[in-house]
Amino acid sequence: MKKSKIKKEQVCLDKTHWQPGTMLYPLPAVLVSCGTSPQEYNILTISWVGTVCSDPPMLSISVRPERHSYDIIKNNMEFVVNLPSKNMASVVDYCGVRSGSKENKWEACNLKPIESKHIKTPQIESCPVSIECKVKQILPLGSHDCFIAEVVGVSVFSDLINQNGRLQLEQAELISYVHGAYYAPGKFLGTFGYSVKKK
Repeated sequence: MKKSKIKKEQVCLDKTHWQPGTMLYPLPAVLVSCGTSPQEYNILTISWVGTVCSDPPMLSISVRPERHSYDIIKNNMEFVVNLPSKNMASVVDYCGVRSGSKENKWEACNLKPIESKHIKTPQIESCPVSIECKVKQILPLGSHDCFIAEVVGVSVFSDLINQNGRLQLEQAELISYVHGAYYAPGKFLGTFGYSVKKK
């Protein structure tokens, strides 16, 4: 029998039972742009977002029905998930606590909408990654409705692609959200499969 290369921690940890809740952290903190005309363009901050399928590429976002962007997304059945870098942390927070029904968040945050390639909803120019999505299904879940969408296009900053054509997403310094707070990327630990890779 082969010995495992994974080191076991020799520490006894005590655990306290916590109430059921949303404890799957960290999560990406993203800016979702929506609207197909300048009159309805809006941005909202979301952390309830995730990958749901590889082929076809699909993701989900969960939005409260009372949010201003909810009807915009539902009526147009499309949106863009924009991944902000750490220098946009204050913008991410602002777009999460302000309502697009009361102000133009594009103007308030000095953000520029740029044309997407496959859908009418604009991307946010200053975000290093923008993911164009078309809604395929809406699932009412409770406090939030889950929008399951197919990824139909991705735009990235050109300087994140090296000379070999590899996307160096780690250099984008994306933001994560952990239990009510925003964080920048931490220490590199290893690539996928490193625990079984031959040395």
